[in-house]
Amino acid sequence: MESLFQNLGNLTWQQVVMWAIGGLLIFLAIKKEMEPTLLLPLGFGAIIVNLPMSSAVSRVIEGVLEEGPLSTLYEAGIANELFPLILFIGIGAMIDFGPILTNPKLMLFGAAAQFGIFFTFCVASMFFPTNDAASIAVIGAADGPTSIVVAQKLGSQYLGAIMVAAYSYMALVPIIQPPVIKLLTTKKERLIRMPYKPANVSKTTRILFPIIITVITGIFAPSSVSLVGFLMFGNLIRECGVLDSLSETAQKTLANLVTIFLGITIASQMQAEQFLRPETLLILGLGFFAFVFDTAGGVIFAKIMNLFLKEKINPMIGAAGISAFPMSGRIVHNMGRKEDPENFLLMHSIGVNVSGQIASVIAGGLILNFFM
Repeated sequence: MESLFQNLGNLTWQQVVMWAIGGLLIFLAIKKEMEPTLLLPLGFGAIIVNLPMSSAVSRVIEGVLEEGPLSTLYEAGIANELFPLILFIGIGAMIDFGPILTNPKLMLFGAAAQFGIFFTFCVASMFFPTNDAASIAVIGAADGPTSIVVAQKLGSQYLGAIMVAAYSYMALVPIIQPPVIKLLTTKKERLIRMPYKPANVSKTTRILFPIIITVITGIFAPSSVSLVGFLMFGNLIRECGVLDSLSETAQKTLANLVTIFLGITIASQMQAEQFLRPETLLILGLGFFAFVFDTAGGVIFAKIMNLFLKEKINPMIGAAGISAFPMSGRIVHNMGRKEDPENFLLMHSIGVNVSGQIASVIAGGLILNFFM
């Protein structure tokens, strides 16, 4: 009983705030089913590392974080960028590039939706050194692995906060994007129907595409070769037709396992004294800012294109140009169905979402080329 009161006496308001954050993440993971593989370990870990403890228990926990298995996971998986790169293999194996191969102009939306990265860099530069500002801006790629790799390579001192922001906002895309999309579009625009005209893509084209993209990226943005290369290798496993079991493993077992490891490792960085600091809160704010402007950039680009096109585009699909695959594509499709139950935007929005996955990795590589 005495130790109980002692622990309660050691409790700080910062720890209570972190419990609330952890509880919110667990609620979103279980009740709302928003990226549970990631948010559940993040939320549970945020609570564990912020429990009031006796000095003896505290020393044990600190040993686990600084010298034990969590430290080993961090050094083996994040410090050397292994986890993000392996995760890209799984993501690549999930992606069907068919929609953008049949309609290459969808790539333009992926590029437009990276606007928030560069705009956020300009704002972040007013508060942080250049390399830190560039690392923070890449949160807007809506691509956790890319954010980790860029922040690690640029030596950002805010890697923990950047990881937490990138993955948290990826999971919160269903909350962040709809209000921005509605604000920037009229009901008439949201009702625009886009007939889908399927076209066959040859197996040869599907196999050559990831190889050619990797080569082109290596020529123009060498720093992004590892990112693009692992993503495209995963896709090559999918499309080659002789590694079906490996492709299935990469899409499911490998991707889920690495995501859990990432969640646990990132959660170890969510100690109250490190997390609830003005710099960290500013990074979270800038990350949100980047997500909003990425979404806005894609929607506005689609609206501009409509000024010149005879066959109008539903501007909502521009929002799917961020890299949160396939969540963003599904969000746009569901918003279209709410406005008009007969409006099916899924193939268009997923195509744009796939292009955003490629564009975000290239954008991260360009940031590295500029600042390394």
